[in-house]
Amino acid sequence: MVHIDRRRFLAGSLGLAGAAVLAGCTSDGEGSKTSAPAKASTVLGAPGAAGFIDETAYQARIEEFLAGAVAELDPSNPVSIGAHLVAAHRDPDFTWDAEAVTVDTMAPVWEHIDSWRDTRDFQLMYLHWVLALADATSPAKTLDPKVIEAIDQRMADNRYQWDDPLPDDRIDDQWFWSENHLIIGLVNEYLAGVRMPERTFTVTGLTGAEHPERAKQPMLDRINERARFGFFEWHSHVYMKKNVSPLLTLVEFAQDPDLVLAAGMGLDLCVLDMAAFCHEGVYAASRGRTYAKDKLTVRESTFDSFKLLFDDTDLDYAGGADSGATYFAGSQRYRPPQVLIDMATATEPGVTRERHGIFVDGTAPITENPEAPFGYDFDDPANLSFWWSQGMVGTWQITKVSLEAAEEFRFFETEALAQVKALVDVNGGDPDRIREFVLANHAAVNFGHLREANTYGWRSNAVSLASVVDHRFGEMRDQIHAWQATIGPGAIVFTTHPSGDVPESDSWSDDSKPGRWTGEASIPRSAQHERTGIHIYQPAWDETSSPLLWALFPYQDYTHAYVPQDRFDEVQQSGNWTFARKGDGYIALWSWREPAWRAYDPAVNPTDGQTQPFDLVAPGGPDNVWIVEVGDAASASSFEAFVAAITASEPEVARDDAGFTVAWTSPTSGDVTFGSTDPFTVAGEEQPLGDYPRHESQWGTVEHLGTGFQLSSDAATLELDFDARSRTVGRA
Repeated sequence: MVHIDRRRFLAGSLGLAGAAVLAGCTSDGEGSKTSAPAKASTVLGAPGAAGFIDETAYQARIEEFLAGAVAELDPSNPVSIGAHLVAAHRDPDFTWDAEAVTVDTMAPVWEHIDSWRDTRDFQLMYLHWVLALADATSPAKTLDPKVIEAIDQRMADNRYQWDDPLPDDRIDDQWFWSENHLIIGLVNEYLAGVRMPERTFTVTGLTGAEHPERAKQPMLDRINERARFGFFEWHSHVYMKKNVSPLLTLVEFAQDPDLVLAAGMGLDLCVLDMAAFCHEGVYAASRGRTYAKDKLTVRESTFDSFKLLFDDTDLDYAGGADSGATYFAGSQRYRPPQVLIDMATATEPGVTRERHGIFVDGTAPITENPEAPFGYDFDDPANLSFWWSQGMVGTWQITKVSLEAAEEFRFFETEALAQVKALVDVNGGDPDRIREFVLANHAAVNFGHLREANTYGWRSNAVSLASVVDHRFGEMRDQIHAWQATIGPGAIVFTTHPSGDVPESDSWSDDSKPGRWTGEASIPRSAQHERTGIHIYQPAWDETSSPLLWALFPYQDYTHAYVPQDRFDEVQQSGNWTFARKGDGYIALWSWREPAWRAYDPAVNPTDGQTQPFDLVAPGGPDNVWIVEVGDAASASSFEAFVAAITASEPEVARDDAGFTVAWTSPTSGDVTFGSTDPFTVAGEEQPLGDYPRHESQWGTVEHLGTGFQLSSDAATLELDFDARSRTVGRA
């Protein structure tokens, strides 16, 4: 908990975003139930009311974060500019050099947007904060009108949807379709139209007033889908920020109470997702999408947001204006429910199981007019965004509609789809040949498919372990993070089957698709029971499957583990076991193939400043078994006792043509068995490896496809009804 001195207390309670100024009310002890219609500014309830995060403590954390966020102005960075505007709105005495922000300093942003490059939607979203916060009378907060007009012009000139008219002389490199891009694009379009209702927008020829009309219902649909199906990009620390930011933007600046309430409820889902797997400021979960640059650092992508929301780590903020925490700090309307804070900071051990996404079988035999789940017809172009948001670019079910759209809107002229174009060309562009090809090579060609994922997490006060269980075994899935053991920031352990070798670079940003740490050349079959996990690597494809695919997506002949020795207090090895300790948290990792450390030269390879080897390589083949067990003072009296208990039983592994069988006696789970095709058993009882609820934890259960959430802690409650669009926040 942050210590609150008098200065910090006054700044938090009297700042513009403080409870007194925002709502002029205090908790009445009855909590807050909100449903449309109401005022947009109050529909989410009053900060400080019963059931919400403690306002005084929250304001203190905001002040601490903003102190670093505004330490230096980057006049070319909309997030940095936004952070300074947030600070100026909170404190009338705050001064900053608004004149430093000019049309010229913003040139890199204009070039990004004007050239229709990918991720320009991120920049436009950040610029909505700049526009709204710059609409003020104080000279300390007002930007040059030329900057404002330059932003407005780009809002009017932008192409917002993939099927908007495409000029003959232009290519649009925006990736419109992933889960986060869909909601960002809609929020950008909606707010731009509201801001400039009389202006004619360049691409569509529609007036600004017409753009919100076409964006509102799709926004509501995307939010409702998250309630019903979970997050396709499950537990992604990278892209959860990109889910949070557009929803905060909509909450803060929309004047439609219905939209503000829906977006606030969507934010609750995001904070729930983060809280359920928060451990010492780390998003300690398996992940549908991630990158090496984000997961190998001490302060990963969501660190500042976690620290601001949950205050669960003593580590300082990263410094600078973070695109998640900045907008939480700037929000006057949204406050997280206290039950989610209680969930994130719980000290008692517990299991969280969740189901995300939709199951589509890419290996099913080709048929005409295949039945699509939940009424999202595969052949309807209106559903293309829905299916592509799950990375289904390479499934035969949507081949024809995808090709038709690609031809009409020239997708294959973009850099993002260059590899897909190669697969299309080798099959002569024939839809039937392409369908046969992608079916035959499903294990590799569908590397982006975010199919239904069942996630499991166990967490104590000292250590946590999380996995995605029995998910697309042996197939390629770029950007996936199959499992992780966590003690604290940077003190994590996980394994991958790498596609690429070590990048020759000084930055993890160059470890991309496919990479050494980013994603999987083949996904393990994983199972977990509380502190114990088993992960079986056995690729379902190789160079004989398709020479073309092997040329595009080769992989390494080994698996490996990330064990950053510098970030633990102690690391030791015994046989094929590797043990790591930090504080009172312990991790044990065993490899069937004998592992060895691989050292890197920081002058040649990225190391993030680490001096001891962190790459534990198990050579001899891409097939392997890794076993992990985590421990703490509740399971062992000391680290030495933990090591002794683990090594008391040697894992038994057999490998034949069908795959692996594994047996081991865990000191906490007892006898566990698993295999490439065998069930997962614990103490003789088979454990479920799928069909989990939407959410199940000690705070409540939401059934699969359920749209009503009822969560409670000892102190607080939260009820969300997405069908009725109502939100009830209160005390227990």
